[in-house]
Amino acid sequence: MTEKIVKEKKVAAPKVVAEKKAPAKKPAVKKEAAPKTEKVAAEKPAAVKAAPKTATKAVAVGDKITTRTNSVYATGKRKNSVARVYMAPGKGIVIINGKPANQYFKRAVLQMIIAQPFGVCKREGIFDVMAITSGGGLSGQAGAVKHGISKCLLASEPELRSTLRKAGFLTRDSRVVERKKPGVRKARRSTQFSKR
Repeated sequence: MTEKIVKEKKVAAPKVVAEKKAPAKKPAVKKEAAPKTEKVAAEKPAAVKAAPKTATKAVAVGDKITTRTNSVYATGKRKNSVARVYMAPGKGIVIINGKPANQYFKRAVLQMIIAQPFGVCKREGIFDVMAITSGGGLSGQAGAVKHGISKCLLASEPELRSTLRKAGFLTRDSRVVERKKPGVRKARRSTQFSKR
């Protein structure tokens, strides 16, 4: 009898193991889930493809300017701002970060700062400008664009050097905000003196 019990146990044990192996075949369900992730992955590139269409509109203007054979590139700086400026012969269109200059710089003073190099050299309405600015505020960015435009004018017409130099447009304005000091309110402003 003991042998029969042992035999039954031996037979029963493989059945249990076989039953445990049967649920292990559930990856078939996971295979069904895998195509769902593939569909999601297939949908993501479509969304990614849709995003660059809006981005290319801003860049398209730059591409038109930079692909011309007689275009000029220069980098301008002011405070913490940096401007990459592309200039080519055209109708006087100025685009900054994908927007017209009067929309990006809404203050008249900033628009005047950008137009100064053209006014000094008497080149208004002759060149198209596309600038990409970053860092700092609007005032610093306007100064950086002005510096970049001045360098572009110099590269396109070297005889304008003396005119731009006299106006001070070729010199990088090195003035930056002075750092705050310990024990005072700002860089130099101290607290009010109290005698008692």
